[in-house]
Formats: sequence, structure tokens, C-alpha cells
Amino acid sequence: MAIKRPQLVNGEIYHIVTRAIEGIELFRDKKDYLRMIHDLFEFNDENFVPSSFRVGYLRKKDNVTSSEAVTLMKSVGEMGKRKRKLLVEILTFCLMPNHVHLLLRQLREKGISKFMQKLGAYALYFNQRYKRKGHLFQGRYKIVPIKDNEQLKTVFVYIHSNPVSIVVPGWREKGIRNIKKVIRYLEDYRWSSYPDYLGKENFPSITSREFLIKVMRGKEGCREFVNGWLKFKKELANFEEVATE
Repeated sequence: MAIKRPQLVNGEIYHIVTRAIEGIELFRDKKDYLRMIHDLFEFNDENFVPSSFRVGYLRKKDNVTSSEAVTLMKSVGEMGKRKRKLLVEILTFCLMPNHVHLLLRQLREKGISKFMQKLGAYALYFNQRYKRKGHLFQGRYKIVPIKDNEQLKTVFVYIHSNPVSIVVPGWREKGIRNIKKVIRYLEDYRWSSYPDYLGKENFPSITSREFLIKVMRGKEGCREFVNGWLKFKKELANFEEVATE
């Protein structure tokens, strides 16, 4: 029996998870991650936006820094010049090797649906680059409505702590031995909005952070909530209630 999807309401916040099929890695190198970063910005627009990302440019620049990536997005997408009609507010994001987490506030009617449909263009890029055919993402993306600030804080931590599984597989069940190493890894993980919430300019143009920074009680509050979960995860929250990994 199909699970009924929640009705998407303007002004409400939703946790979105979209995953690759059959264990495929969505992001195989830095170029792939930067392509999705580009798409998160460019396709958050009610207007039609052609995908003009120049993969060839990145092939010549294997070590692309965050500032270079932002410069690239400005040049190919005329960032700041074109007046956009945002479909959603991207509050947080985290790109994992085989799935993507987004925390979105819908701004326009069917804004989330339109935005996620546009992000599907990543599959065209991926299939062309890796000479493959067929679907890339598993069916319909998962969506969980955020009901209150406590759940919002939990999801904030959940999304931003996801990369821990890259360096410590099974950490939620087995725990973490070297907390300092994991904390450092999360704070330096480029493919997440977490560094921007800590005041490190990573991809600041992607997210709207003012609201959540207030909810989390400032930048240090963001850090304290995440670090608290890493150290005392069993007492902090039950993540099964908000989403699946």
C-alpha cells in the first residue's frame, strides 16, 4: 500500500532525502559535488534555467577551491545579476556519496515539487559524464514535515552529522572513539551547509541561515547541539522519528 505524501504548504519546513538506486555513488569526485552545488543554486528559481555548467572547465582544474567554485557559478549563471523567483528556502543541505539531505521551506505553490524536479537534471549530467543510461535516483524522494522547533533542531543535527558515517561506519550503533577527530571532520566537510553555520564561508549563497541560527541560539549553539549529539547521542534524540538515513 502506497504511503500518503504530506500536503506541501507554503511557509512550512520539510526534510527531504533523495537517494541513488542500487548503491550507485552519486558523487564520484569533486566535479560531481560541485555540479550539485551549482544546481542547488541555479535551479532554485521559478523561471526556466538552462543548465550551463561547464564540466570541461572543471576537468582542467582538479583542485577547485570553494571560492573558485563560487566564482565559476557567478560566471556561468550570472549569479546576482538575474533576478530570481525562489521556489524554496534552502535552510540546510548535506551531500553524501549516495544520497542528498535537504531542509527546505516552501515559498511558492508546489515549490518543493518543482525544485526537486529540476534537480533531477543532475541525472542527465551524470549519465552523460559516465556514459550510462537509465534512472539514477530511487523512485520518489522521502519527505518529512517539521512540526515544531524541537524536531527542527533534531533534523539540523541529523543532517549535519551524516558525514560521520564516511569516516566511522556504523557509528550510531558502535559509538565514536575519537570525538575530536570526528568533530574536526564535520566542521571541515565541504559538501554540507554546516561550515557556513559555523561562520566559515563555504557555499554561503546556497542557504538562508538567519532563521535557523536564531532557533539554534547562534553559531556556538549550532556547534554545541551537533557536538552534544556526537558525545551523548542516545540521550539527545530518537532520529528514527524524523527520517531515515
